[in-house]
Amino acid sequence: MTLAEKRQALLDELSPFEDPHERFQYIIDRAKSAPGLDAKYKIPAFLIEGCTSNLWMYPEFNDGRCTYHSDADSVITKGIATLVCEFYSGSTPHEVESTDTDFLAEVGITQHLSPNRRNGLSNLIGKIRAFAEHCERNR
Repeated sequence: MTLAEKRQALLDELSPFEDPHERFQYIIDRAKSAPGLDAKYKIPAFLIEGCTSNLWMYPEFNDGRCTYHSDADSVITKGIATLVCEFYSGSTPHEVESTDTDFLAEVGITQHLSPNRRNGLSNLIGKIRAFAEHCERNR
């Protein structure tokens, strides 16, 4: 599935929730069933700075594709990070670098985050893109 197709699928999945609280509850419910990270990846090297809660992201590069795994000690942070990591996972570095997560604003997620959570989300996306850029340069 291309990132454009994933984007549309997420818009279709989240758009029915007109109430921001219902949308966040859905994201929280998704987070509860999402796999966490093994403790060996919950280290400072994978910690995303700038969020109120602890957020870790572990990237991998295999067969020309990036995969991102995340976990957090807050379910809302974990839910949003999981959504973003699932969105970018399976994509080439070039696709990751050239695709924005503007769909999060379209469905009303970023507007309802605290400044610290928006900062954490921005830092997560920055780390995702930096990893993709690193993979692209070192192919």
